[in-house]
Amino acid sequence: MTEHPTSFERPQGADPADPRGALLRSPVHSPGTAALETPPYDTGGDDKSDPGKEPEHSQPVAAEPDAHRPRPAPESIPAQPGGEVPQERRQGSSLPPGQPTPMRRDGDRLRFVGAATRRIARGIDLDEIVMGLCRATVPTFSDAILVYLRDPLPVGDERPTGPLVLRLRRTDRIPEERDSEAGFIIPAPLPEPPEISELSSAIAELCEVRQGGALAEVLRGVRPVFADAPAARAALPELLGEDSQLVVPGGQRAILAPLRGRRRVIGAAVFIRRADRFPFESDDLLVAAQLATHSALGIDKAVLYGREAYIADELQRTMLPEHLPRPTGVRLASRYLPAAETARVGGDWYDAIPLPGSRVALVVGDVMGHSMTSAAIMGQLRTTAQTLAGLDLPPQEVLHHLDEQAQRLGQDRMATCLYAVYDPVSHRITVANAGHPPPVLLHLGGRAEVLKVPPNAPIGVGGVDFEAVELDAPAGGTLLLYTDGLVESRLRDVWTGIEALREKLAATAQLTGPDHPPPLEALCDEVLDMLGPGDRDDDIALLAARFDGIAPSDVAYWFLEPEDAAPGRARRLARRALARWGLEELSDSVELLVSEVVTNAVRYASRPVTLRLLRTDVLRCEVGDDVPQLPRLRQARATDEGGRGLYLVNKLARRWGATRLSTGKVVWFELNRS
Repeated sequence: MTEHPTSFERPQGADPADPRGALLRSPVHSPGTAALETPPYDTGGDDKSDPGKEPEHSQPVAAEPDAHRPRPAPESIPAQPGGEVPQERRQGSSLPPGQPTPMRRDGDRLRFVGAATRRIARGIDLDEIVMGLCRATVPTFSDAILVYLRDPLPVGDERPTGPLVLRLRRTDRIPEERDSEAGFIIPAPLPEPPEISELSSAIAELCEVRQGGALAEVLRGVRPVFADAPAARAALPELLGEDSQLVVPGGQRAILAPLRGRRRVIGAAVFIRRADRFPFESDDLLVAAQLATHSALGIDKAVLYGREAYIADELQRTMLPEHLPRPTGVRLASRYLPAAETARVGGDWYDAIPLPGSRVALVVGDVMGHSMTSAAIMGQLRTTAQTLAGLDLPPQEVLHHLDEQAQRLGQDRMATCLYAVYDPVSHRITVANAGHPPPVLLHLGGRAEVLKVPPNAPIGVGGVDFEAVELDAPAGGTLLLYTDGLVESRLRDVWTGIEALREKLAATAQLTGPDHPPPLEALCDEVLDMLGPGDRDDDIALLAARFDGIAPSDVAYWFLEPEDAAPGRARRLARRALARWGLEELSDSVELLVSEVVTNAVRYASRPVTLRLLRTDVLRCEVGDDVPQLPRLRQARATDEGGRGLYLVNKLARRWGATRLSTGKVVWFELNRS
């Protein structure tokens, strides 16, 4: 929302006593003219004079006779002693050059409060609001300010526990040079008294409010009070510490204003004026009350916003994988960028799920919308995809079940998703798509190709017959899966963005030459650089997979009939493979573990048992059968004849596990090669 500047220049012929004609600066005095004291009101650049006119502070103005008649103090606000205007103001005495001057009219105060509250309201987080209060009041309203806030600050309706403790959040004092944000200049600042220049060292940082004490009574009363009021004389030493008399000048030169939010008091502010400046007036208590009220409500909202942002960050963090797995034959890298810093929660997600047989499922999806609801739906769909992947279902079946789950979550719960399964042994990848942008494959020679995958309909439409395609996944190639936020914006359509992405990948590959693929992490950063500066229209999830594959010479595969001789044959086959690979030192351990696992498999299997050895950075053995029940590790009793096979596997293997397949299960274990 744009704020329109307001000109405070006095119209020609206007009544000099009219508050609307108050100047923004102390005027230059002409000879024989009495000084007119007017305050600077600019608290943040909100109110500016008409640029086509002479600056007001350069125009000589005649003295205003009887411009300030004494006004009765508002109800419940103490008046000046005797109800009279201070002597120095009746005489029209001026301050030293460059010093802020007091507010003399109701219009002055209203304009100041309006500009100050707008500046405070611009803050979003806690620090911005407190800084806005300080910058708005110093030096226009006071020479220094102390802001104390409750520690810890209560959030919403929660009831605070423990004693009321106030912590000094910020101090500010009159600047010695131009404040570029506020726009005022003090040409010749006077040396600051010790009590103003040594705020941080002269006051206490923490204050525990005693129940029934003077400070508790002032805070409970909510209304600002002068420092020389009976209640404040006892409350200020409790708040500021024993050296408070070094900070607060005598007379009505300090105001203690409680900060009350929606439910309770959340802090206090102390406004201080130096001894060489006019003291506060009774109407300034109303100004302090307005500043305190707006600041406290803003702090309340900032704390609530901070809690929501924290919950959103935690939700987003838990919905996305904290670490990517390191499956055999493929290297992975990922990126996630929110649409904006103030809206960190979205519906984009990515995942990499290890599957039996050294395969890996690559998933990327995008739920419609940018809200906590979208993130929650995304989390449910991601969990469902992980469960379905654990069942080793084909990609098209996974999308079919995700579509059913989205419909169960409610109407209009739509999402796009791309699900791919990479097999490093066969160097093939099976891809199914549900309305998602197609993946891009960067070949080793530097050619970037947009894969031709049937788009199908998004998840949540219902009744869709998803189709999967099987494609080559050459070693050294890089598959890039992404959400539409990377390629689509208000300035370009999705296909223009996909073509730009393809060109970016090809150009990046040229930098490393045709025989060396670009580093995976650097490639992700280069891809994100194509976005350029400015706000993003959508979240971005990016998953990159470098296909290393497993060479055929590093794979040994056999079928074993489910008979009593199968374990012995498995031992002989494993021994020959290890001898061919030069891993004879592992023969004893491998033969023992293979024999135990194959024995368990043939005991219940009705179809041939599979045995596969993979030589990568580790030696991996996989035994598959057609029995879906997974084996469980248990402690065999002394009288049991069996039940010790998995115990041996658990003791000797580096890792082991069992995964259920659609046709049975696979039990696997790994051994270090050295």
